[in-house]
Amino acid sequence: MGDKANTHPGAAGRATAADHPASVRNVVLVGHSGSGKTTLVEALALTAGAVNRAGRVEDGGTVSDYDEIEHRQQRSVQLSLVPVEWDGIKVNLLDTPGYADFVGELRAGLRAADAALFVVSASDGVDGSTRMVWEECAAVGMPRAIVVTHLEAARADFEEMTRVCAEAFGGDDPDAVLPLYLPLRGPQAPDGHAPVTGLTGLLSQKLFDYSSGERKELEPGEDVLPDLEEARGRLIEGIIAESEDETLMDRYLGGEQVDVKTLIEDLERAVARGTFFPVLAAAPAADGARQGIGTVELLELITRGFPTPLEREAPRVTTVDGRPRELKPCDPDGPLVAEVVKTSSDPYVGRVSLVRVFSGTLRPDETVHVSGHGLTDRGHEDHDVDERVGALSAPFGKQQRVLTHAIAGDLACVAKLSRAETGDTLSAKDDPLLMEPWQMPDPLLPLAIQAHSKPDEDKLSQGLARLVAEDPTMRLEQNQDTHQVVLWCLGEAHADVALERLRSRYGVQVDVVPHKVSLRETFAGPSAGRGRHVKQSGGHGQYAICEIEVEPLPGGSGIEFVDKVVGGAVPRQFIPSVEKGVRAQAAKGVASGHPLVDVRITLLDGKAHSVDSSDAAFQTAGALALREAAADAKIHLLEPVAEVSVLVGDDYVGAVMSDLSGRRGRVLGTEQTAGGRTLVRAEVPEIEIGRYAVDLRSVSHGTARFHRAYARHEPMPAQVAERVRQQAEAS
Repeated sequence: MGDKANTHPGAAGRATAADHPASVRNVVLVGHSGSGKTTLVEALALTAGAVNRAGRVEDGGTVSDYDEIEHRQQRSVQLSLVPVEWDGIKVNLLDTPGYADFVGELRAGLRAADAALFVVSASDGVDGSTRMVWEECAAVGMPRAIVVTHLEAARADFEEMTRVCAEAFGGDDPDAVLPLYLPLRGPQAPDGHAPVTGLTGLLSQKLFDYSSGERKELEPGEDVLPDLEEARGRLIEGIIAESEDETLMDRYLGGEQVDVKTLIEDLERAVARGTFFPVLAAAPAADGARQGIGTVELLELITRGFPTPLEREAPRVTTVDGRPRELKPCDPDGPLVAEVVKTSSDPYVGRVSLVRVFSGTLRPDETVHVSGHGLTDRGHEDHDVDERVGALSAPFGKQQRVLTHAIAGDLACVAKLSRAETGDTLSAKDDPLLMEPWQMPDPLLPLAIQAHSKPDEDKLSQGLARLVAEDPTMRLEQNQDTHQVVLWCLGEAHADVALERLRSRYGVQVDVVPHKVSLRETFAGPSAGRGRHVKQSGGHGQYAICEIEVEPLPGGSGIEFVDKVVGGAVPRQFIPSVEKGVRAQAAKGVASGHPLVDVRITLLDGKAHSVDSSDAAFQTAGALALREAAADAKIHLLEPVAEVSVLVGDDYVGAVMSDLSGRRGRVLGTEQTAGGRTLVRAEVPEIEIGRYAVDLRSVSHGTARFHRAYARHEPMPAQVAERVRQQAEAS
């Protein structure tokens, strides 16, 4: 990592089973959509000899973004694993989607990795969502490096992007974010742009020329060295500041020349500790070239600077009944603990689970215990089952390359675990354990769907169950009030992918229908009603009369039934019948078909017949009495109100508050938080925030997150209630 000129292709890129955790590196690539993560992964695979010059694996297909949906949408929508080998080290590259709707895939990648490469486009800069992910990594101390891409773009400026990255990611210590190499540009083209042809190492002061398609180490000309001195001096001071040798800075400032080997060793330790964040450059390979610019340097950084799985703390593990269990960090001989970080379906193999092994060694054909807990609120069932592991493999595009085992620290795909879902724990059959699931964002965009036809209806429930099993950021709701099937998603793109997977993968065609919120009705004031159900049409007649009084109660009181009948006007055995009829009518609604709530219904009087009165007759009379009382009263339509908390950058607080007010929201207050953000708390009618997950992203330029929770139902303004009634009648 600095002066090493490694040009060999590794072990032909074969993804073999690792034999020791020290020979594994797990790296997740993070960056906004279009920053060049997938292109970079394919360039690294090309340099490592894993793919041919067309960027394809030997048996066809691209190494990443191989899903048909990704081809159609022209973007990554899922986590992809690309294992390569470099210098005897197995490198598991985890390519994540950059679009905010697929942050669940990103979180899974962060869980599986031990270090992160933040990919930043020189033409687009650093967006708000990338900054937020950086802060997440910082909170857990994950080592990070930055790769600047798109240097071939017009007006791309590596030095300026390095400054931007230091400002965005450096926090109180911008000198912890510094370049290791400077791009070398070739002759200026007619359009004024000079293409990147190589890199100059600041520590080694060597020139690495890629212009021939292969990396060649050269001595830089004397005219280049003066331009490097300032950047080299800052880098050396930044490395020394992180050195464990506290005397090194004084010696350096005193004029002592520090050995390059010492600097590289200190740099590698600082990177592995997550206290220094090097900036590197990458550019695509020229046509026919075997190595992309900067790819060798990146692979050197990954294999020599990023930590091994042995340096990661053991995860918190309990027995299935909740008792804590201590584990040694990444012990291949320890008890088996592996976690499913991604679940997918293959039309030929069936369910395929991508797992990270944290302890022990996973082998094919052994029986393991599958534990899944904690996601019941998202339509997932708790489960503790024993299942037999199928074949172990390493993914490579659409192909699966067979593995003999997967040790602690490694990643592998497991076939035929029919009950395993994303987030589940795999452990030994005779020693079942459970890992604490990682935090997932709440899906806040509702998608109401219905089967397109009768055959689709028969397949819908199974398709939905498989969909949510694969994606823990998706929540399935069967709304008992609106009788709708609702998929809660993270955004429109997430919803589009869900619909496409239902159609193409599970053969279920659905129609999207308007989402309904759970409205209620209540009486605005007291009223009275008389229910008379008297019929005589030959044979046994029907006779029941009851008189009721209705009065409103405070919100949340439900339905209260009171018996004040005196003198046996309504026989005792029929009073429960009146209550049953009243409650049944309340459930159906009295004005617009929404359930009636928060009223006290008092039975005052009535009449019965010795022969013709019955349970059914008094149920009908009770319902009629309630309808008559409603006809003579003002009925409020109640709407659900949500407590909304928005965490937003200070620059967009005004826009967010203005937008909430435009949604009939009441801002309750603001609170300053760390990182230049503000927490805005408000109460907003749920009918106004159906698309808030999408709209907030636009208002805040992707810098805000929000949480919502049901607060209460309250009366809807008359004009809004009238509009809702008209829409209901029209439909």
